[in-house]
Amino acid sequence: MRIPHNEPLDSGTSGRAERPKIHGSAAADPERKCILTGDNGSRDDLLRLAISPPKPDGTCEVLPDALARAPGRGAWIGVSRGELEAAIATGKGGGKLKAALARAFKGAALTIPTDLPERAEAALRRAFTDRLGLEMKGGRLLTGSDRIAENARMGKVSWLAHAADAGEDGSRKLDQAWRVGREEEGSGLHGLTLPLDRAALSVALGRDNVVHLALTDREAAARLDLPLRRLLRFLGQGYEQEMGAGSAETAAPAARDELRFEGLD
Repeated sequence: MRIPHNEPLDSGTSGRAERPKIHGSAAADPERKCILTGDNGSRDDLLRLAISPPKPDGTCEVLPDALARAPGRGAWIGVSRGELEAAIATGKGGGKLKAALARAFKGAALTIPTDLPERAEAALRRAFTDRLGLEMKGGRLLTGSDRIAENARMGKVSWLAHAADAGEDGSRKLDQAWRVGREEEGSGLHGLTLPLDRAALSVALGRDNVVHLALTDREAAARLDLPLRRLLRFLGQGYEQEMGAGSAETAAPAARDELRFEGLD
C-alpha cells in the first residue's frame, strides 16, 4: 500500500463564501482548505488530521493532530465538533468525512474511529493545558486573584482569563484592575472566559482552586493563542476578546514561528 507523500492539500483560493475566522487571524498566516466545507482558512484556526502507520491488516487510522506536528501528509478541517459528528454520521462507514479523507489520502485504506470527535476535543484541550503548564514552569503564568490584581494594576499583565465557572464579581474586579493598569478604563476590555472550569485547570496545572490566570509576557500570549484558537473553533466558539498589546497580532513573530515546523503539511 502506498502512503501518500507529504504535500499541501491545497494552496489556492476557494470560490465559496468565507467562513467567520477567529479573532486574531492574520492575513499573512498560511492558509489551508477544509476538506469538509471546501473553504480556506488560517492554518492556525484549523485542526489537522493525520493517519497512523499501517496496521497488520494494511489499514491506517485517522487521528487528530492537535499541534500539526505528525509526519507525512495531513488533512485539515475547520468545522465544529457538532459538524464533525454530523459528517461522520451521514451515510455509512464515516459518511461525508470518509469520502473527503479518501480524496485527501489517496491510496490509503482508512478507518475512522467512531469517537474521533471526542478524541479531537481531548487532544485540543490537552494541547492548550500543556502550553499553560509550560508557561507556568517558565514563570510567566500567574494564578491567584491577589497576585494577578497586583500585577494587573502595575500594567504587567498581557493576557487575562477566567475559568468557565469563575464568579462574576471576582472576574469583574480583575478585569477592572487590568483596564486600569493598561490605562484603558471605559474600553470594555475584559478577560477571556476559558472553556475549562476550575477543576480542569487545577488538575492541569497541579494547583488548588485555579480560577483566574494571567500572562506577563506578550510572546507567551502568542504561544498560547494557537492551541486556544483551535480549541475554541472546534467548540464552536469565537475568540472575541480584544487583547490589545497582549494579542497574537502584535506579539513577536518568533513566538508563533517556534510552533511551526518546516516540511509539515
